[in-house]
Amino acid sequence: MRLFTLLFLLFSAAFATAQSATLKGQVTDAANDDPLIGVSIATDGWGTSTNTEGLFTRSIEAGNYRLVFKYTGYADHTETVTLNPGQVLELKVQMGEQTNLLQTATVTAGKFEKPLGEVTVSLEVLKPKLIQSTNTTSIDEVLTKIPGLSVVDGQASIRGGSGFSYGAGTRVLMLLDDIPALQADAGLPQWDDFPVENIGQIEVLKGAASALYGSSAMNGIINLRTGFAKGQPETEVAYFAKTWGNPKDSRKKWWGTDSSFIEQPFETGMSFVHRQKKGKWDIVLGSYGLIRDSYNKETYSRYARITPNLRYRASDRLTFGVNANFNVGRSGSFFIWNNDTTGAYQPGINSASQTLGRLRFTIDPTIQYFDRFGFKHKVMGRYFYTHNNNSDNQSNDSRLYYGEYQIQRVIGNLVATGGFVGMYNRIDAELYNKAKYQTQNLAGYLQADYKIFNRLNLSAGMRYEQNKLFSPDTIWQLEPGKFEIIPNGLTEETKPVFRVGANYQVGKATYLRTSWGQGYRYPTIAEKFINTNFGGTNLVAPNAKLVSETGYTSEIGIKQGFKVAGWGGYIDLSGFVSEYQNMMEFVLDRVALIPGVGFGSIFQSQNIGTTRVQGTEISIAGQGKLGNGDLSLLTGYTYLDPTYKTFGKKEKASSSDSTKNVLKYRFRHQIKFDAAYEIGKISFGAALNYNSFMENIDFLFQADLAPPFTIAPFSAVNRYRKNKKGATVVDLRAAYKVTKHVSISVLCNNLFNTEYSQRPALLDAPRSYTMRLEYKL
Repeated sequence: MRLFTLLFLLFSAAFATAQSATLKGQVTDAANDDPLIGVSIATDGWGTSTNTEGLFTRSIEAGNYRLVFKYTGYADHTETVTLNPGQVLELKVQMGEQTNLLQTATVTAGKFEKPLGEVTVSLEVLKPKLIQSTNTTSIDEVLTKIPGLSVVDGQASIRGGSGFSYGAGTRVLMLLDDIPALQADAGLPQWDDFPVENIGQIEVLKGAASALYGSSAMNGIINLRTGFAKGQPETEVAYFAKTWGNPKDSRKKWWGTDSSFIEQPFETGMSFVHRQKKGKWDIVLGSYGLIRDSYNKETYSRYARITPNLRYRASDRLTFGVNANFNVGRSGSFFIWNNDTTGAYQPGINSASQTLGRLRFTIDPTIQYFDRFGFKHKVMGRYFYTHNNNSDNQSNDSRLYYGEYQIQRVIGNLVATGGFVGMYNRIDAELYNKAKYQTQNLAGYLQADYKIFNRLNLSAGMRYEQNKLFSPDTIWQLEPGKFEIIPNGLTEETKPVFRVGANYQVGKATYLRTSWGQGYRYPTIAEKFINTNFGGTNLVAPNAKLVSETGYTSEIGIKQGFKVAGWGGYIDLSGFVSEYQNMMEFVLDRVALIPGVGFGSIFQSQNIGTTRVQGTEISIAGQGKLGNGDLSLLTGYTYLDPTYKTFGKKEKASSSDSTKNVLKYRFRHQIKFDAAYEIGKISFGAALNYNSFMENIDFLFQADLAPPFTIAPFSAVNRYRKNKKGATVVDLRAAYKVTKHVSISVLCNNLFNTEYSQRPALLDAPRSYTMRLEYKL
């Protein structure tokens, strides 16, 4: 009986094997033959996906099958196959990128790839072509093309979430390949560190995202994703040179007429990047160098950057990687002008400062592993070293240690993501009362994204965060004998934050979305403890009593895709509201008599109360064939109504216009436009940026005070602000492809030489001219 059973089982297994077949193959990018990871392959009754080599294999019953290959950002691909018993069929499938902008692959909204049209929040995408065509030397220059996004004095603000906060923390979190990239002490991005020579894509998420990304993501996220090695080796080299012309008002020109030996302000630089796959290695090596003597006197920059990125595919499940960034240089700048006429592009007395030497570097190790149970494990780390040897007792050193473990599982239409984050900072600086500080951040997060009926996308997430700050227990103020006490030198806080969102596909190219998310931001070391001066009698005071700010962003929006012949894109219309409790702002607090200094203006980061920013925004993006050429377009209009919830005596007294309840340093109206048309070997581009009049600034910035209270560099601001029409700046560019590998482009920024200022006591650039030469192999 046992022998009969054994023979029966062997016969059944052999029969089943004879009736089954094996399907295997590889899926690659049609443009460069790169393997595509995680492609979904489905047919009736079963499904599978590709591994890190783009490979897949499946044992199935013999028969006829219609296979559908799906991958975010790529057009669906279909294969019809017939499998005979015992057959091993091998496929080579190539997928082309999706030309529909609504299908652009994004990762920032949920830490996994999702089409742009299906995300539950406002999100914009910038491609590397725009960065190169505008000769962007620093990422903040091109970010201003995003509707609703401003960068004032190096600080990013999305939809009025921030005003002018010189040297203070940011509410917009900067990510580099999904890892936070803010400096430890000031909580600011160092724009010169980001590799403009090797950009894969920039994603800008608008609105609170603290539930997934933590404290600094209160107002939004900028996620810079670097380029990666492709199937064929790539080498790109660029050289550029730029000069600024004379100001419209000839009295403001200082170069060529003084002892600085600068006949004409200029900028020149060179970039290089090489990407290559070699066996199991992916290798990317980038470098960048820049020399600048600015139109602002005593403002200059000299730096060089090297960015090696390596990835090793140990197996089809396990990948190791390490990215690094080394930046060395020196620079000079000033905070306020000398006056609004002959000294508009020159520093006020003792206002200039220098970084005599600096070194910043990051090392980012990563591990990614797909286990056999369907879980994706990801470990990300960062070591961020900063040393600034600054003038005027403003030197600082900091070390940042970051680690994150993330686990993700796809179960049908559900994507579940969770993780733990730890970050530790050490700061030692003259700038912060000549003391040492340590901060510690621990957090855990969960997010679920679920798709119902193939139309409704639901998203929900939460994060629990703990912050600890170790500092001296006594913080001395500017005035003699004044100090603040921090018990045991320890400040500690825990906070939960939540978010929910939904996106419903109403029609073939119509997506309706709504979202609500909480924001949370803990004060930076710079905001609480900075103690310095600039311009001689202008001082920045510490504020150890500063507390964290909280709030939320809610939004409703609709994306409508369109196509006209071979040209298509989308229109996005949204309405939004953001509220902040205990909002932190850098303010001009008072004029006081300081021993040894005299009457001085005192700046400080303060909690200004509860604020509300609401508004509407419309943006249009398009690309594709139009006539005989290709047209790319990105344009938008943003309207803001930024107000104090309570516009009381204190708020009125500090405002330049006490009759209007409007937050300081905001533009109520913004228009952005950028278009490029390419036909044959020639391309043309034009850009426009309009900011309305900044209705409210600090009272002391434009007050006509009687001596000895007059603050000389600021007293000119009132005269300068008489023009209430706002400012429109127009840029033009053109390029010619000389050969298959060589192209040359010319640019003219601020074509009409508009004289404008984005914040008090500092003018922006006059007209400039740039030439760029590129070589691609």
